[in-house]
Amino acid sequence: MAYEEAQKALIKNHSLSMENREKLSLGGVEDVSGFDENLIVLTTSQGDLAIRGEQLHIDRIDLDAGQLEVRGHIQELSYGETPRSGSLWSRLFG
Repeated sequence: MAYEEAQKALIKNHSLSMENREKLSLGGVEDVSGFDENLIVLTTSQGDLAIRGEQLHIDRIDLDAGQLEVRGHIQELSYGETPRSGSLWSRLFG
């Protein structure tokens, strides 16, 4: 198996499903960094994700399975890129 294929196998699938901007179901969640009623910040297998809205509430969380459900008025979803790991040389020449 090539190195790139091995890396892809390690990445958990990330899924997102939203109903009427009021219910959000996520898969591939690795960690929740912080949350309040206006902002939830979490790490997914595809990068950091910020969920902004009003009266946000985490209905269900299971980090072992990578599942999260949010309810509230969802106004924005924004992804940040996950920093690449490895040494400077491997990032330049890998």
